Amino acid sequence: MLKTYFMRPVKDELRHQVLRQQLAVAVRNKGITDEKVLGAIANIPRHFFMSVEQEDLAYVDKAFPIGERQTISQPYTVAYQTQLLEVEPLQKVLEIGTGSGYQAAVLAEMGVDLYTIERQKKLYDRNLQFDYLHQYNNIHFFFGDGYEGLPEFAPFDRILVTAAALEIPEKLLLQLSLGGRIVLPLATGGEYQTMMRITRLDHNEFKHESFDLFSFVPMLRGKNE
Repeated sequence: MLKTYFMRPVKDELRHQVLRQQLAVAVRNKGITDEKVLGAIANIPRHFFMSVEQEDLAYVDKAFPIGERQTISQPYTVAYQTQLLEVEPLQKVLEIGTGSGYQAAVLAEMGVDLYTIERQKKLYDRNLQFDYLHQYNNIHFFFGDGYEGLPEFAPFDRILVTAAALEIPEKLLLQLSLGGRIVLPLATGGEYQTMMRITRLDHNEFKHESFDLFSFVPMLRGKNE
């Protein structure tokens, strides 16, 4: 059963703000250098995205469950993926897997035009009722199958996948603009996934780069009503 995460009254107190600054420092110490990413981590109240039972853990650099067998990602992982994307303000970005909405808020804070898809109807509905996210008029929410993307809104300058794919989704590659890039964790048969960055060089030519290992929930096809 889903807890009431976002309908409860929540305050952003000084102690939360101090903990966020400390979290940003911890993420920096792990190798994140993009100041825009670090600024977003320092600004966004992560405890707003978690249940009251989890609030005291919100600024620990770990992932936590949010219901529907999903997690709010570790802040370092969010920062790592976002840094690899190398986004610029006003770029058109597609996010696969809205989840808690925390990653979406980080991207929106950086000024992109964000289209975000969630396959779990309960999580999608929950985010539509999440007042904090409504301050960002640059987030567009969709309920759908992430493997299909949003062809009607393509091309995208950037695509971010926040779940472990068994293969690189061809339909997403084709929704990239020329020079655009997709960042996703790719399963290779073990417990962990390799973070990949793929840049579209031409209509049928792509550059593949491999980075560190991470652990994500699996990317599933279809929608869950």
